[in-house]
Amino acid sequence: MKAFDIPEIYKSEFITSIKKGRQENDRMKRDLMPSILDFGKVRIHLARHFGFCYGVENAIEIAYAAINENPGKRIFLLSEIIHNSHVNLALQENGVRFIMDTAGKQLIPWEEINADDVIIIPAFGTTLEMERILKNKGIKQIYYKSKCPFVEKVWTRVSQIADSDYTVIVHGQPDHEETRATFSHSKSVAPSLIIKDMAEALLLADFMMNRRPATDFPEVFRNRYSEGFDATQDLNRIGVVNQTTLLASDTQDIADFLLQTVKEKHGLTESNTSQHFANMKDTLCYATNDNQSAVINMLLMDADLAIVVGGYNSSNSSHLVELCEEKLPTYFISSCDSMVSDQEISHWDIHSRELKTSFSYLPAKEPVVVHLTSGASCPDILIENVIRKLLSYYDLSIDLY
Repeated sequence: MKAFDIPEIYKSEFITSIKKGRQENDRMKRDLMPSILDFGKVRIHLARHFGFCYGVENAIEIAYAAINENPGKRIFLLSEIIHNSHVNLALQENGVRFIMDTAGKQLIPWEEINADDVIIIPAFGTTLEMERILKNKGIKQIYYKSKCPFVEKVWTRVSQIADSDYTVIVHGQPDHEETRATFSHSKSVAPSLIIKDMAEALLLADFMMNRRPATDFPEVFRNRYSEGFDATQDLNRIGVVNQTTLLASDTQDIADFLLQTVKEKHGLTESNTSQHFANMKDTLCYATNDNQSAVINMLLMDADLAIVVGGYNSSNSSHLVELCEEKLPTYFISSCDSMVSDQEISHWDIHSRELKTSFSYLPAKEPVVVHLTSGASCPDILIENVIRKLLSYYDLSIDLY
């Protein structure tokens, strides 16, 4: 796999040595159990896979290339390059400005952007509408290749579905940049619809099976279907693609359920399902799969608590939190700064979407056993810093490992 040129500020020699050792001893990635870092009073189970993925490193490399290749020019990102505040802040400190926030709210008016400015497309890609704005502005220097290749893979699948006259069902969070971009590309070539979870898949099945009148469709899926979508016609042949950072099991469950619905609707057998259903199982990002599988295997081991490090608006990080929460107390933090002391921790609640403070999060026992992982947009140095701070509470250090 390509080695990317990313700034040293994101790297950790300690974490790199652990990852390198695992890779050398397990090149086929068959062992998904965590690395066990035993410091005596503290034992850390470090997930087999975590941290920067291919798409994130690619985006960061291109963003810094844009900075280095355009001295004296104004450089803009359409929105956050990835969902990690530390990475985005470092880019801002290098003079990069964001045109929009992650929800699409305009931060810098388009009137202030001119043809000589440099524009970087985030890892999530962007909408066709945004591409037209950039074209109309006559901007000469646009860094498109910062898009994640796995997002582009989804768009390729969308085109394949459209070419075969299927309707595209996008499983994704409607307000997420990647889903907005995928839907924009999808609706330009095929009837398209966004569903966010299994509950909405169940609603969709009601329309597919004519258990609910098509006249209800516009209200149920308001602002999430393509112009001219006809629920009486456009749900006969469907294909499912996904936001690449979602839980693999959720997407699979939704695809399996909709396949069964299609079979029931048309009286199909396994041999002829392709007449009405396009199987698109391979559009989940490999890093999302690897990170989730690593957490699932880590959770087979006992621990006192789990810590997940990542951006609070990171979808893939939030899903790692979901997995851990099913088994044990879990704290979702952005960096070691969230660990106020050995008694107090500030962490993000993915359900209420607010910061909470917990006390006595480290049990009064030895050894304390901690599951530790991070999202695909989290720099390794943040994991090292969390380990160092955790050890400091017990007068320990990484240097002793």
